[in-house]
Amino acid sequence: MGRVSARFPDFPWDTIAAAKARAAEHPGGIVDLSIGTPVDPTPVVAREALVAAADAPGYPTVLGPEPLRRAAVDWLDRRFGIGGLSPSQVLPTVGSKELIANLPMQLGLGPDDLVVIPELAYPTYEVGARYAGCEVLAADSTIAIGPRRPALIYVNSPANPHGAILGKDHLRKVVEFARDRGALLVSDECYLEFAWDGEPWSVLHPDICGGSAEGILAVHSLSKRSNLAGYRDAFVVGDQSVVSELLAVRKHLGFMLPTPVQAAMAAALADDTHVTAQRATYAARRADLRAALESAGLTVEHSQGALYLWATRGEPCRDTIDWLAELGILAAPGDFYGAAGAQHVRVAFTATDERVAAAVERLRA
Repeated sequence: MGRVSARFPDFPWDTIAAAKARAAEHPGGIVDLSIGTPVDPTPVVAREALVAAADAPGYPTVLGPEPLRRAAVDWLDRRFGIGGLSPSQVLPTVGSKELIANLPMQLGLGPDDLVVIPELAYPTYEVGARYAGCEVLAADSTIAIGPRRPALIYVNSPANPHGAILGKDHLRKVVEFARDRGALLVSDECYLEFAWDGEPWSVLHPDICGGSAEGILAVHSLSKRSNLAGYRDAFVVGDQSVVSELLAVRKHLGFMLPTPVQAAMAAALADDTHVTAQRATYAARRADLRAALESAGLTVEHSQGALYLWATRGEPCRDTIDWLAELGILAAPGDFYGAAGAQHVRVAFTATDERVAAAVERLRA
């Protein structure tokens, strides 16, 4: 029996264990800005819905209840101007990472298939492709793909790790290219609520897709939007035929959200007030941290959206990681996300106000 794990690269976070240990030795304690995990309270509206649905003796369904899927459709229409979607085009998933990691396999892709990912990319895009045995190409332009016909193309905007926001014209061209080549376009839009400079667009907006979801999936998560990372709730929406196929496969495999989590997800999607408050909190942390990084001699690039600052000292990223560790600060090295990140670090501003303030003080000193 072969080892599936051999298809994957080393787990990236294991490679900064020494830097983490060094940062933890700081007298003021470590400021961990390496992982963008939410630390602020889960919204009351979600917690109340979870408790109200806690008496759930029966099995949930993989498709999820119609009110949950309707809440997702209504949110996309209300917040991003995407009308005309049906609840049948929505499929809840056990977090977005689970979906992305399993997507090529569940779509039946394999060694004869090419998966295109961004040059700077969330590592799970590649992991999911290699899990299915696919070939992976890192390319930010359709020109770099050449005459080949990918089976799957990922885009991510606002992007992890560097926070770049793709413009409407760029996204439209990618949609046209994918349709021309017969590729499924998967847009990771988990940070769509968090744009700081520039306007974010979903590939499902009619100005981009022409009012048709054919050949397109969009992935959304409540982990960052609603501080629900611990609930593991997300959804995919788009091409009805692809969503239906995923549902048919996932019913056999048992990928279902717990009933109380489904209720919490629907309640959170229906409420925008908590998102507005969370955006204000992140905006303040972002401004303070960016100013401190720049005062310490780092250059912040891109970073128009998402929950990270993409910074460089013009040196190998691991050297910057070590320099930050001496200050008791842990960041993520840019090479986690591709060769193009070799001189950058990703600095998350999702830590508490107190920890962000500690990082700011150390950087300014």
